[in-house]
Amino acid sequence: MLNLTGMALNEIDFEQPAGDPGWYGPDSAIWQVHGDFSAMLCGGISALLLQMLHPLALAGVWDHSRFREDIYGRLRRTSQFISATTFGPAGVPEQLVARVNAIHQHITGTDNTGAPYAASDPDLLTWVHVAECSSFMASHLRYRRRVVSVAGQDQYYREAARVALALGARNVPTSCADIADYLHQMRPQLRCDERTREVAQVLFSAPAPSRLARPAAAIMMRAGVDLLPEWASTMLGLYQHPFQRRMVRAGVHTLAAIIRRSVRHGAYHCAMRRMRPPVNAGDNISP
Repeated sequence: MLNLTGMALNEIDFEQPAGDPGWYGPDSAIWQVHGDFSAMLCGGISALLLQMLHPLALAGVWDHSRFREDIYGRLRRTSQFISATTFGPAGVPEQLVARVNAIHQHITGTDNTGAPYAASDPDLLTWVHVAECSSFMASHLRYRRRVVSVAGQDQYYREAARVALALGARNVPTSCADIADYLHQMRPQLRCDERTREVAQVLFSAPAPSRLARPAAAIMMRAGVDLLPEWASTMLGLYQHPFQRRMVRAGVHTLAAIIRRSVRHGAYHCAMRRMRPPVNAGDNISP
């Protein structure tokens, strides 16, 4: 499962230059929320399911993505973008944002009802951002809980908005209350049709990265469904019995404990090493 992280692409040095906080730094809420791989993976699955309820967001993926053949490649690229904009040193977030903005200029078309879409549409970018960040926060609150106060959650949404605005989003909600209001207002625009169900099926039926990862992948997928707002899981027809939910949550907590003990070179860990004070030469001399 760990090869789904953006680190697997090996394109960014998160440990240099020393002392560079990037866009946020270690005192930010976003470093805490995005720093846990297990919670981010569950939240990312939930975000994908939520995002595709918007017919124009779905159309862009349907027409311009190789998700059917390369679902894990897409996840890795998304993971790299999130890691780079969150933990990358100065210059790296700007480079990734510019790259994505350039790609978005070529993603246009019409959905299956004839409605036009463009990946650079500011309102569509806001939807993708809110679906993503609200899912990450829901997963963090369930599986990590380092940012739990309303004030801390509001700080997270304010910090995350920087990326959305850089991509061209507008009217980005920046508090828990604003996020809840936005999702409520968006519900009449959402729908679940044959395309939506097919993309969900591709996600659920994707082979695990390895045979050993198969049980973990199944638990994480179910955890993503469990994190959805009830109205969204109802739209998608993805019902889970309360007993199933309890088993999934227990499974994720167990997996997360194992992963946290084994992962020492994720983007968060590398960025934290980047922020350590320099070691004096004399400090390396053994007593």
